[in-house]
Amino acid sequence: MKKNIFLTTLLAISGILSAQSGPMSFGAKGGYTLSSMKYFGENLDSKSYFYVGILAEKPLSSKFSVQAEVLYTQLGGKDSYPGVQLVGNEIVSVGDMKFDYTLHQIQVPISAKYYFIPNLSASVGMNFGFNISSKVTSDTIFGEVSGESDGIKTLNLFPFLGAEYKITDKFFVDARYHFNFFEANKSNAVPTKIGFLQAGVGYRFK
Repeated sequence: MKKNIFLTTLLAISGILSAQSGPMSFGAKGGYTLSSMKYFGENLDSKSYFYVGILAEKPLSSKFSVQAEVLYTQLGGKDSYPGVQLVGNEIVSVGDMKFDYTLHQIQVPISAKYYFIPNLSASVGMNFGFNISSKVTSDTIFGEVSGESDGIKTLNLFPFLGAEYKITDKFFVDARYHFNFFEANKSNAVPTKIGFLQAGVGYRFK
């Protein structure tokens, strides 16, 4: 199922990029991902990681272009609760219980870009996040335990807004914010939403 969805998305990207004539540029990019997770409506502590991947951009005119990418990153959040234990008739603190939620993802962002000037553009698009694995790690008085989380959807959707600035013809910097409009869990029984910021640098091959 995961392979079928991924292949369908790649075919759609190929169709978009080949629909118009014009020179296509390719490149690589990498940077910083800062994600925030809502679990049962409560904001968890942010989780940071890197992202790395490749891109292809095709101009449709002097002002508009379409860009597709394939990236690897991790999303998630962290939480902690005070741990207590009943000792005799007293409730004794035993330290914090910590939980770390991690989603390993292959992401396929597709965006429409508008160039205000040749070096500065704004973008809007959709990021298709394919989960490779979803894990939760707990650290309590009983030790650290890690296991798979089966509740996360195979495909997560993240609409985004972004901006890019070309430092030279080859090097650029960009930033995007991905909104948590869609549930990440398969069932609303455990409401889970994720939003994240990505900022980094890239290199276009000429």
